Amino acid sequence: MSNPLKKTMVYLGLADEEETYEEPQPHQPRGSRQQEVDAKPAPVTPLRRPAVVRQPAAGPLSEILTVHPKQYRDAQVIAENFREGIPVIINLSQMSDADARRLIDFASGLSLGLYGRIERVTSKVFLLSPENIAVSGEGSIAQGEAEPAFAQS
Repeated sequence: MSNPLKKTMVYLGLADEEETYEEPQPHQPRGSRQQEVDAKPAPVTPLRRPAVVRQPAAGPLSEILTVHPKQYRDAQVIAENFREGIPVIINLSQMSDADARRLIDFASGLSLGLYGRIERVTSKVFLLSPENIAVSGEGSIAQGEAEPAFAQS
């Protein structure tokens, strides 16, 4: 099945996949190099948190940044400060709903990538808290939950 059109049709479910049978290899003597290569299991690399991740100093909280973005490009300020371990409050009241949704998607990915949390304070205000900052109360959001806050009227 080397025909690209046939492969595409199979992928889309428009055609049945033809079974291919491999010809048996001629028997090789025991101890041959090919059997040694086939017998070795593939190396497995476990997924762990990288040990070299730069962790912000775990000390007393001395600063919280409040950002009132007007455009999506203001996300850079949010990212730079959050990477430094500074909690960021994002007030989206001055943004359009489309840009606000994009910014929350970005902030959700940022917090996930840096092991932090994103929490909704009000419908247009969100708190990004780094890993070493504990926030009490409920309000953590998932990616899909940000949509209703930006529903168009």
